[in-house]
Amino acid sequence: MCQLDDQVAIVTGGGGGIGRAIALALAGAGADIVVADIIPERCAEVEARVAELGRACLAIPTDMAKTDQVSAMVETARARFGRIDILVNNAGGVSRKPFLAQSETSWRRHIDLNLISMFAATSAAVPVMIAGGRGGSIINVSSIEGSRAAPGYAVYAACKAGMNNYTRTMALELADHGIRVNVIAPDFTTTPGTRGNVSGPVDESTWISISPEMEDATRRRIPLLRPGADRECGQAALFLASAMSSYVTGIVLPVDGGSWASSGWVRDRAGKWVLAEVNS
Repeated sequence: MCQLDDQVAIVTGGGGGIGRAIALALAGAGADIVVADIIPERCAEVEARVAELGRACLAIPTDMAKTDQVSAMVETARARFGRIDILVNNAGGVSRKPFLAQSETSWRRHIDLNLISMFAATSAAVPVMIAGGRGGSIINVSSIEGSRAAPGYAVYAACKAGMNNYTRTMALELADHGIRVNVIAPDFTTTPGTRGNVSGPVDESTWISISPEMEDATRRRIPLLRPGADRECGQAALFLASAMSSYVTGIVLPVDGGSWASSGWVRDRAGKWVLAEVNS
């Protein structure tokens, strides 16, 4: 029931990290892939990987913050494949800075990339899904920061909270068409970006190392004792794209190792659960 034979999936921000892992998971289940990413080399690498899995891939370098490019990307996908069954709104980005230190340019860039790109892709892709008459699945990639306070990430977290609410609303608006809309909400996940590989092809040999102190701090704050792997987000997205979740719509699915459930509880250095504010 996880097979997606001959379905077509658009994955925005699909050239690296979570988006790339989702694209490869869907291709591995039989879907043809449209990968939209601002970095051309990453689009080309995913295209090659999808071909190795025996599926077609259309790689379209796209600045997802520009709605005209988003619309053109979706139309190119429709013209090539004649259908769209799955849309993964994964494109996004963040830089940490206190809100009062952020410029209006920074606010708007965060909003355009994390929120407006989702509106634009959904607005362009849904009419194609409806015309196909087969229903569909939309998967939005949020963050647990959309469900909790996030000092230093105020605009990003507001965008992700908006994404969560938009998802629930669209689940209702599109239900009559058989289109399901859901969210996955990761916490800290190992990706090229978190390891310093922010441009060019994904190349693990260039990734920065993590200090033992940072590894320990990460382990202690995540109940499952480790960062997430991007492939685990891919597996969650595959579930939501497939018939395995045919009666699931309007949910926010944490893919976070239990971070949201812990709600401020972390392990101290002795391994005992304590509230974060008294941790040492």
